[in-house]
Amino acid sequence: MRARRPRSFHATAGRALAALLCLLPLTVSAAPDAAPLFRQHCAECHGADRLGGSGPALLPENLHRLRRNKAGGVIANGLPATRMPAFANKLSPQQIQALVDYIYTPPEQTPVWGAEQIRASRVVYPALATARPDDRPVYDADPLNLFLVVESGDHHVTVLDGDRMEPITRFKSRFALHGGPKYSSSGRYVYFASRDGWITKYDMYRLKVLAEVRAGINTRNAAVSSDDRYVMVGNYLPHTLVILDARDLSLVKIIKVEDGLGHSSRVSAVYTVPPRKSFVAALKDIREVWEISYADDPEPVYNGLMHDYQLLEGLAETGPFPVRRIRLDDYLDDFFFDPAYEHLIGAARNGHKGQVINLLVGRKIADIDLPGMPHLGSGITWKYGDTRVLATPNLKEGVVSIIDMRTWKTIRRLKTGGPGFFMRSHERTPYAWVDVFTGPNRDLVHVIDKRTLEIVRTLRPVPGKTSGHVEFSRDGSKALLSIWEKDGAIIVYDAKNLKEIKRLPMSKPVGKYNVYNKITRSEGTSH
Repeated sequence: MRARRPRSFHATAGRALAALLCLLPLTVSAAPDAAPLFRQHCAECHGADRLGGSGPALLPENLHRLRRNKAGGVIANGLPATRMPAFANKLSPQQIQALVDYIYTPPEQTPVWGAEQIRASRVVYPALATARPDDRPVYDADPLNLFLVVESGDHHVTVLDGDRMEPITRFKSRFALHGGPKYSSSGRYVYFASRDGWITKYDMYRLKVLAEVRAGINTRNAAVSSDDRYVMVGNYLPHTLVILDARDLSLVKIIKVEDGLGHSSRVSAVYTVPPRKSFVAALKDIREVWEISYADDPEPVYNGLMHDYQLLEGLAETGPFPVRRIRLDDYLDDFFFDPAYEHLIGAARNGHKGQVINLLVGRKIADIDLPGMPHLGSGITWKYGDTRVLATPNLKEGVVSIIDMRTWKTIRRLKTGGPGFFMRSHERTPYAWVDVFTGPNRDLVHVIDKRTLEIVRTLRPVPGKTSGHVEFSRDGSKALLSIWEKDGAIIVYDAKNLKEIKRLPMSKPVGKYNVYNKITRSEGTSH
């Protein structure tokens, strides 16, 4: 049996170990408490609850565009052309890392953004009270051939004359606009949605902001009713659809997005369906598509099918807005419509197929063989022989799929230089343009002949710089392409001979939106 050491031995050994540790260099320290750091250095701009203020919301749902391993550099070095300062001289690397961990951690309680918060956030500017129906544009350009260029590099919007290809004005936008601006039916007013939930109404005639409201914490996109009365906002956080009065952005109704079992869902996308006087929303977490009527008397529009609609309770009760639930066998992300707005075509999440939903009968009628991750929200259609085809780029594979819309069969897969994001065309051009948005060939853009379904030209506008998002002028004679970089540009091409006409410096011009093409629902652009 081993002899038992006396108590004095253990005490002496403990004291010796403690003394030894004191002589060793300190290699591990307790992590700084991030909450006080946030309150001291970040809350003034980003809100004490991280829901945003003059700066964006700092919640995991709002930060997916900023990679976590890059966030520390932003805190340390700041962001040019924004109010975000550099903290490298104020905070240690450990403190910066603690803040990174903090903002990427969900709050203990789900943030609330309901009727009270929405109403309190609304701002009405003086220009709204002085707007008149007989106002005329304050410029001599064609108001229907203007482009709005969203520059995410420094969060501005440029109003561009589509004839002269010259900027008319440039104004600061909310942080991280998303989903493309949506015009009123005349093109006079436009509505922007930011990732942080801000909806902005802008007067395209007088070039003034009229009103703003924060409709959510993390917003996917917004849509404007065809009668110009309502704006519907689809949110990731909270899980709601918000209906606003298009005149002044006052709250009309909040619809909680839940299934019959109480499971809630983010909203993937929301668009308007003019012939049916409704909005359609795709849901991220529920296998359903919702159609929400905004017609005063929906019965004639829906031909006796109003029994399919339910009046879902919201937080405000102005307007009925009944909801029709179309149940699916798979989740639906982004989508687009055929020209008649009878069919909704969207991507299924399983990565193997698209879904075709007939809005007349309220059910899925076909699957489309689509590999990878088709970006159907950027899909376009055109007449091809005695049928109509749709074409979509792919976010994971270097392929453009072309589908016969009569049989829903794939008739061509065009191999491209890599995964693409945007595809665009115009009724008056024989060409469709598709970018190569990621990978080593992200500086390429392909031009497809819509008559032969073949790639006839591959352009490299700026070697090494990302090319993306083509949009056409009102008459289709010019194609505008973005160099998707901080020191980027808009490159104007002759849409017929594909030669460069002009180059306009821009700060990461992520999108260009022509008034006429949008309000006439051109088959070559997104709606």
